[in-house]
Amino acid sequence: MLAEDSSEVPKRKRVLDTVDRVSELCFGLFMALTFVGTVSAATGDQTAGRKMLYTALGCNLAWGLADAVMYLVRTIADRSRRHALAIAVRQEADAAAGVRALRERVSASLDAFISDADLESIRKRVAASDSLPERARFERDDFLAALGIFIIIVLSTFPVAAPFVIFEHVPTALLISRVLTIAMLFACGFALGGFAGWSRWKAGLSMMALGVLLTMAIIALGG
Repeated sequence: MLAEDSSEVPKRKRVLDTVDRVSELCFGLFMALTFVGTVSAATGDQTAGRKMLYTALGCNLAWGLADAVMYLVRTIADRSRRHALAIAVRQEADAAAGVRALRERVSASLDAFISDADLESIRKRVAASDSLPERARFERDDFLAALGIFIIIVLSTFPVAAPFVIFEHVPTALLISRVLTIAMLFACGFALGGFAGWSRWKAGLSMMALGVLLTMAIIALGG
């Protein structure tokens, strides 16, 4: 009996989905790779490894913070827009006008599958609702998601920059750094492919190819 009850408990929704996590990890990898390539072209002394790590880490700390803050800005802006729509629909005396307002917010890909009767049903539920807050507010998961974005971007620095601390020979460290980066990009593409229903291997190889192209561009620019 207990087993049956526990199986019916809904799973907690993740604050960041697979696309968010993969996108932020790739962003952090690309940013770190760009700075590592730039510094490697200008550094050749014994402090090169630490300079690589500090430069890449400083870059991703700054961009991780900026991206986390912008995530919160996007989140509250989207939520405020939805809240304003709900308030407008609830206060609209003309049912047809309320349906038109909802129709304008329907995604173009779904528009053909949602009838005015469906929208009218939604309008009635919104109009009858007495649980709408006075204004849109942040939720706890918003800050957890922003923190997750910051951590992912910062952690993505180390596979790219750590080889420069471990290996004193800069060309060797640079080669290992790029191999690790490409391997992680493959893993990101593999995960994204499974989430999107694509071929995991093709998605992984495509993401890896993108990493190779970026690496070639960095080398061509002096990285």
